[in-house]
Amino acid sequence: MPKLMNTDNMQNINISGPGSFQFSSVRIENLEATEYTIVTIVVDETGSVTNFAGELLKCVKSIIESCKKSPRSENLLIRLVAFNDKIREIHGFKLLKDININDYKPFKPQGVTGLYDAAYSSICATLEQAKRLIDQDFDANGAVYIITDGLDNCSKMKPQDIAKRLDEALHNEKEIESIISILIGLHDIGISSSNDVQRGLSYFQAEANISQFIDVGDATPAKLAKLAGFVSKSISSQSQALGTGGPSQPLTF
Repeated sequence: MPKLMNTDNMQNINISGPGSFQFSSVRIENLEATEYTIVTIVVDETGSVTNFAGELLKCVKSIIESCKKSPRSENLLIRLVAFNDKIREIHGFKLLKDININDYKPFKPQGVTGLYDAAYSSICATLEQAKRLIDQDFDANGAVYIITDGLDNCSKMKPQDIAKRLDEALHNEKEIESIISILIGLHDIGISSSNDVQRGLSYFQAEANISQFIDVGDATPAKLAKLAGFVSKSISSQSQALGTGGPSQPLTF
């Protein structure tokens, strides 16, 4: 991951463990609520998403706008990441009031698919941020959404690394109250291999112990609009579950 930029309100954090990953976050001393849901949205920007990259951006913007209308809006910290063979943090964990969707630039579709690295680093960043808050007497849970149309072909991390990290967190209440992770598969419109990709993604979800796999179907404007609604409702549901000791119930797409 490229070096991140420190600002007065943001700081960089190195993720412990393999991979030399890092993320940025609003400084804890600038937080005013007592509990937060830590959200990471991970978006594929490999060359294969070129035909629907604009609709993907609209989908992400719609998710953020819906979250701003949520009764739990002041209890969300959201990070946005794009990936191909590299991981690009668009912004670190921020309060919704500090996110301006008009600042979001078009995705840059190119390169191959480092899906496992993106999933691992994003889940680890979410867990690390939650632990940082819990260590300062906040309550915290997490949600990670990984949107892709392809299978991994260049990562250093493995599905088993993701499963191990999630298992460690789920057995350590001092790290996070609960976390949901959702793998979201898109079909390339008119590409005959899409069904094979979805089967591969379903297998990855099981291997990595990711909570849920959603097969959206063809990446049409209507399906991506529906996806935005699904993700925003899922974020709200997980945030409402904070304090119950467990995760929210899975939603149906």
